[in-house]
Amino acid sequence: MTTPAAAGPVTLGAINMEADEPHALASFWAEVTGGTPAVSGDHVYLPPAGPGGFAMFFQPLSGPRPARRTVHLDLTVPWGSRVATVDRFLARGATHLWDVLKEYQHVQWTTLADPEGNPFCVAEHPPVTGR
Repeated sequence: MTTPAAAGPVTLGAINMEADEPHALASFWAEVTGGTPAVSGDHVYLPPAGPGGFAMFFQPLSGPRPARRTVHLDLTVPWGSRVATVDRFLARGATHLWDVLKEYQHVQWTTLADPEGNPFCVAEHPPVTGR
């Protein structure tokens, strides 16, 4: 009998998204992240665009689309670049949903939807001063 290994750290490996059109949705995310998609039949893999990034998998929708999505992406950008980043997403087919700009001192964000209606946020945190 062997002793089980101790549990290691858990990290985010990939986000999996079911899509009506996996190739089209992967193309949208590749354009805005700078990644290069790898296609395998109906499935598309988008590797991390850089260090600290995360991979994305796109696969055909396996059943009816749920009425309410319970998971979404929170993307963080450097302070002062949120507006330009949001404009870049909008130019590639995203839809503006709402902004949260004054409610919290430690973060402000814009919520968008990708071309298939999946919500995601583009957030920026002010620089930490006075420590």
